[in-house]
Amino acid sequence: MATTASASGSTSASTALRRARRRVVKKVGGRILWSLEKIIQKGSKVPNTPFLNPEEFDWVNPLEQDWKVMQAEVRRILERVHDIPGFQDISKDQRVLTTDDRWKTFFLYGMGYRLDENCARCPETTRLVSQIPGMTTAFFSILAPGKHIPHHRGLFNGFIRYHLGLIVPRDKENCRIRVEHTIRHWEEGKSMVFDDTFDHEVWNDTDETRVILFVDVKRPLVPAVALLNDAVINLVKASDYVQDARRNQEEWSLRLSNG
Repeated sequence: MATTASASGSTSASTALRRARRRVVKKVGGRILWSLEKIIQKGSKVPNTPFLNPEEFDWVNPLEQDWKVMQAEVRRILERVHDIPGFQDISKDQRVLTTDDRWKTFFLYGMGYRLDENCARCPETTRLVSQIPGMTTAFFSILAPGKHIPHHRGLFNGFIRYHLGLIVPRDKENCRIRVEHTIRHWEEGKSMVFDDTFDHEVWNDTDETRVILFVDVKRPLVPAVALLNDAVINLVKASDYVQDARRNQEEWSLRLSNG
């Protein structure tokens, strides 16, 4: 009993230390990342605007050409939608945005880590996203009817965000995203590119599910700033936030495969 109590106490202390470390890293790391944003802006090869023109990126057209292939794969995934985790089940930090099961995610890549089990279920989508230069994260984002994602901003502007509409409600104007002061809606087979460090918010005020391909890519930068950006991304990748999410996703992927 003494040994069990000792082990339990050690585990509790380790958990408390881990949580305290995360709080410090989040506070200090956030300040450092935000201080780098001006450097990223000056070194950016693309506009520092809320929305960007998809035509500026050569890799967009192949995705739009094969969007129906990806739609077919995601429809098969949706046959087991109740087994797909909510975003907060993968990344605990997302609990500030969502606590229910109406925003689900099916990850293929997360901050450079490949989810083999999930990729095997979606080989064509995996092939397409793996050809995107600088791709770090790719997943299907599944938004249930009535879901609202409150306003928030991204980690830092070393990334740009890409959305491709795969399954969009018929009442598409009421399934929308606001980035800064501009509101847009998704369309099947059409792309949207934006800087997620601008304040943004999402609504699905329809009675149908919305599914998009969600991709984060490294912002195109001049060489010196690109090296700095890579160093920062590698530090983020090694953080508890990303490593915990990676382990959670691997567990969910295995659960889905064995279910």
